[in-house]
Amino acid sequence: MSHPDVLFVSYQDTLKLLTVEAAMKVCEDVYRMHARGSVVLSKPPSFKLDIGEGFNNHWHVKGTLLKDIPVTGVRMYNYYDDGKRNTVGALDCTRYIVLSDPHTGHALAIVDEHLVYGLRSSAAAVIPCKWLGPVSPKVLGLVGIGAMGTNTMRCLLTQYRFEKILVTSRRPETREAFAAQWSKTLGIPVIAKERIEDVVREADIAVGGTTSSEVMTREAWLKPGAVFISLARREFEPEGWVRVDKVVIDSWEMNYLMPFFRQMVDGGVFSRDQLHAEIHEVVAGTKPGRERADERILIHTTGLVTQDVAICHYLYQQAKAKGMGITLPAARPPA
Repeated sequence: MSHPDVLFVSYQDTLKLLTVEAAMKVCEDVYRMHARGSVVLSKPPSFKLDIGEGFNNHWHVKGTLLKDIPVTGVRMYNYYDDGKRNTVGALDCTRYIVLSDPHTGHALAIVDEHLVYGLRSSAAAVIPCKWLGPVSPKVLGLVGIGAMGTNTMRCLLTQYRFEKILVTSRRPETREAFAAQWSKTLGIPVIAKERIEDVVREADIAVGGTTSSEVMTREAWLKPGAVFISLARREFEPEGWVRVDKVVIDSWEMNYLMPFFRQMVDGGVFSRDQLHAEIHEVVAGTKPGRERADERILIHTTGLVTQDVAICHYLYQQAKAKGMGITLPAARPPA
């Protein structure tokens, strides 16, 4: 019985094949798959191997089957985190997605996921702004200007024309350089600020994308009508979750696997009854989006493997069609 060779799609290939617009389209398509109930997640939904003493090494593995494509895939990544240095978004961590044909089990591709991770994280959080965002936001605020913050800015710029962007980060030289570079690139003022509060208070849309495990933003700083996009851990104070008008997340089940979210729920700070919707419900129209101009809305995402796998399948198809990638020989009996 013949079966296909395996296509390896490298990081350099993904840079040539994946655009912000394509990532956003695939992520929105996957939200609609969730609404239709046509995705299957692994059980348990996440496998983790976290080794602290002497190694500070972390393996995370997730799997899914997307019936509508159809494809099945496993996402696996390994990173270093000693509490001071975290390589989860860096190029020197391990990030691959393995795709196979769900009808045969034949391997299809191995796709480098470094670019996919960054763009998926941002696109998935920006898409609900189509239904939840301010009507005509003028000021964007970035709390953290690493890959997550930068990619989210790029995604938001496909939907909005901002008059200015306010940014802050841990190091003054980094935020000043970022502001100078993007002011020139975008042709609008990009202004570096020392304090997070000064960024968030003025922003119509604020983005929290740091690597800190500490609370970065306070609910009281969010002005009427603003949206706060939380991309990681405890960007937004737990007590503020019940004081904003709407909280929308990508998945209750996947967020509950995260220690900070589980502690917040188990401690009675936030409950499922206080959740407005999961994002796929808003995208599909089964839950309302923004209903008043002055609503303050929190969008929080932890990441869906379904979107990672779908984007990597898109990259596999693009690479195959354009003759890109490296062919790896499939396992076959000796001649």
